Amino acid sequence: MTAITFTVNGKAEKLEVDPGTPLLWVLRDHLGMTGTKFGCGIAQCGACTVHINGAATRSCIIPAASVEGLEVVTIEGLSAAGDHPLQLLWSELNVPQCGYCQSGVLMAAADLLQRNSSPSDADIDAAITNICRCGTYPRIRAAIHRAAAAMRAEVGA
Repeated sequence: MTAITFTVNGKAEKLEVDPGTPLLWVLRDHLGMTGTKFGCGIAQCGACTVHINGAATRSCIIPAASVEGLEVVTIEGLSAAGDHPLQLLWSELNVPQCGYCQSGVLMAAADLLQRNSSPSDADIDAAITNICRCGTYPRIRAAIHRAAAAMRAEVGA
């Protein structure tokens, strides 16, 4: 066991864990943040996507020791009130069906919009490689476009 100190959703955390434990399980089992989902365990599906120092990262393959001193943001930290433009549009456009993968898709989409305020369909397709078994990709794309427009309007761009 090793002491690992990092920030999660703005709160400093210090945990005694096996340094090889995947970040996903640290978040879920040690911190009770169950919004981040287990999908495949090999970083292919994206259900476990979180932000590490601002970049979308699949947490199922990231050893806990590698986040020492870093900042992690989970779906619970995307917006304390659940009012991030993506979250609002996800609901308005009925994006999820089963919803299992959606926290990971939302985190990937938030990362995309941090880097690109006006993504094209091709940009979205390249950035959102998460797997949605329900196939709601057209609604995901529509919500991202509308969220991008809302965020641009918010900053006057």
